[in-house]
Amino acid sequence: MSDESLTSLEALQRVLEADEGILLYFSTPQCNVCKVLRPKLIALFEEHYPEISHYYIDITEAPEISGQYGVFAVPTILVFLDGKEFIRKSRNFSPAELIEEVRRPWELMHS
Repeated sequence: MSDESLTSLEALQRVLEADEGILLYFSTPQCNVCKVLRPKLIALFEEHYPEISHYYIDITEAPEISGQYGVFAVPTILVFLDGKEFIRKSRNFSPAELIEEVRRPWELMHS
């Protein structure tokens, strides 16, 4: 749905209150793995869960967000459902496994 950057806790809070499902992608411009992984992950989410919004957070530009959510390694992915953190993946993970982890709770929310 969205693929914009978040740079403040206030903006993130508004998003969490407004959207039913959110993927937060924490990264830095220097992370080469992140640059390759992000488009693949976004494409998978758009294919399987087009209703889930996705946002990019540069931890060098938004240290208060990364600090508040305890994100100190990149890439880190947080998935929120109904405003609550549901899944956290950091560094080495399979995008396909992440898609599968979201499937059951997302289907339960929409049944």
